[in-house]
Amino acid sequence: MPRPTARVLALLEILQGGGTHTAVELAARLDVDERTVRRYVEHLLDLEVPVESVRGRHGGYRLAPGFRMPPLMLTDEEALAVLLGLVAGHRAGLATMSREAAEAAAAKVRRVLPKTLAARLDALFATTDFAAPDRETTTPEAAVMLRLAESARQHRPAVIAYTDRGGRRSERTVHPYGIVAHSGRWYLTGPDSASGDLRTFRLDRITQVRLAQGTFTVPDGFRPADLVRTSLASTPWRHEVAIAVQGTADEVHARLPRGIAIIEPDTRHGTDWVLVRLRAQRLDWLPGVLAELGLPFLVHEPAQLRDVIRDWTNRVAACAAAMTPQEATAAWYAATATATSTPSPQPSTSAGGNHPRPTQVDVGFEQLAEPWDGRR
Repeated sequence: MPRPTARVLALLEILQGGGTHTAVELAARLDVDERTVRRYVEHLLDLEVPVESVRGRHGGYRLAPGFRMPPLMLTDEEALAVLLGLVAGHRAGLATMSREAAEAAAAKVRRVLPKTLAARLDALFATTDFAAPDRETTTPEAAVMLRLAESARQHRPAVIAYTDRGGRRSERTVHPYGIVAHSGRWYLTGPDSASGDLRTFRLDRITQVRLAQGTFTVPDGFRPADLVRTSLASTPWRHEVAIAVQGTADEVHARLPRGIAIIEPDTRHGTDWVLVRLRAQRLDWLPGVLAELGLPFLVHEPAQLRDVIRDWTNRVAACAAAMTPQEATAAWYAATATATSTPSPQPSTSAGGNHPRPTQVDVGFEQLAEPWDGRR
């Protein structure tokens, strides 16, 4: 439920819209009783906001004529940061709000800006387009996120109502070590009291949160984002991939899409080699990733990946030798016809045989599925 301060501000927003509003109307809009409305009006009066009480059959509350909230004192750069943050956060799937809420918030900021600055910002957004499409994500509830943040800050356990990917609902107590935004989704990290293991939970699958008694301690050096990235990279897919790369861990990390691999030392080939481990539902996107590395590599497993890379190389080379569109098309499909085809992925289950493995999209590493621990 909204805090009293939030409702007082909501009351002010209603009154600023103009007109006279009855106590009954305000109580319904604020989801409180009429006595509470009167108390909120007293709060506004204490803040020197001139709220008038109108008696009679059509009476109620209104703001005194001529009263205006002072303009929001932001520099051009600060105002741009606020509005652009609302737009960019929503498009990236990081904003815990609906499009309507984002637009309403932006409209409120614009209304209290000086006219000249507001006009400039309107011109910017009217003439700006975004190359990247809106990210389609499931937005977590703002109340859930705020309550979990409170739990994490105070180091208090939280009891959550959670629905797993199979639709099974459960109530469990977790120790929120931190909240992580990753690739358009929000995750909660920390140990699950039922098992004691470190877990990751998608916030959009948490419907209720309440704080429990007691406290917990976060281990020194624990990094919630590292746990989420490791969990993503460890998600069980159809193929277990292991590739040795000549280079440092920092070099390889910088050239790989974030969150798709675990990088380990590989002393079998010398100190200047690392082992890249990842899991994939399909292999046909890996040759391009390996080519982008720009570093020598050696495929350990699966052996099938060698054929996929060889076939991909043949198709690229055939197109590179073509001089016309017709030759390129013929070369590509001729090379494809002789290639060893990669079997289409079939639904499979985890080692326990009870849960279907998630399906990875063909392209777009930011769309990797959620962390998986075999129990959700």
